[in-house]
Amino acid sequence: MLRRRIIDEWFMSDNVQAAVVRMEALVPELDDAALQWASRLGLALHGDADFALQLGPAGLQLSELGDKAPGPVKVDFVEGAVAHRRLFGGGSGQMIAKAVGIQQGIRPVVLDATAGLGRDSFVLASLGCNVSMIERQPLIAALLEDGLARARLDLDVAPICARMRLLQGNAIELMSAWQGDAPQVIYLDPMFPHRDKSALVKKEMRLFRPLVGDDQDAPALLAAAMALATHRVVVKRPRKAPIIEGFKPGYALEGKSSRYDIYPLKKLQ
Repeated sequence: MLRRRIIDEWFMSDNVQAAVVRMEALVPELDDAALQWASRLGLALHGDADFALQLGPAGLQLSELGDKAPGPVKVDFVEGAVAHRRLFGGGSGQMIAKAVGIQQGIRPVVLDATAGLGRDSFVLASLGCNVSMIERQPLIAALLEDGLARARLDLDVAPICARMRLLQGNAIELMSAWQGDAPQVIYLDPMFPHRDKSALVKKEMRLFRPLVGDDQDAPALLAAAMALATHRVVVKRPRKAPIIEGFKPGYALEGKSSRYDIYPLKKLQ
């Protein structure tokens, strides 16, 4: 099988070592589309790689290369774990729904400033919230963009994705220069050494940490969110993790492995 290989050194922040990423078209018919992604992401055409952004008939996926590497990660809002959660996850009774203030007759406008693969944003959109998402890592943003595009072709999921908007860039800068109506709720889930031992989370953390690292700027991220949100800020943390420096939450919702720190500013109604 002919594969187009595109390689680049990807530097994301001072606390992340250089990771070499290449792009592969998994079938020859997608060579041109892969080149378009490469041009857009600024990738080169030489060398070896630690990771591969792969384009196949089922969309984009990110893979770590090597004999003991986990399987690829992709965004899929139509099938798999996200679909199961949409159908059987507990609806507005979920802790994240309570954290952002969803209740009868209230569906706040939400900004997810650390979107990642968009799972939490999708949950909130599936419950009726309009959600803007910010993802600063271009490779992860590409996975999310591709997943949204495919999901919008599905009759059941398209109405949910219509309530989701993706922005790629630095969340602190984008929030500080926000245009238009401010979000009622800002949701943050900064990168942290999560203790969740599920295979899915472990695989994603292994893939993303060399590209993203921990969010050393979490205090600045929280400060920007507090300055922009009109009603509350919600921060997801591992259950026993310390609060983010700078502000004291009004209260917290605690689960088995995660905790939601709530910073109320104004009553949602």
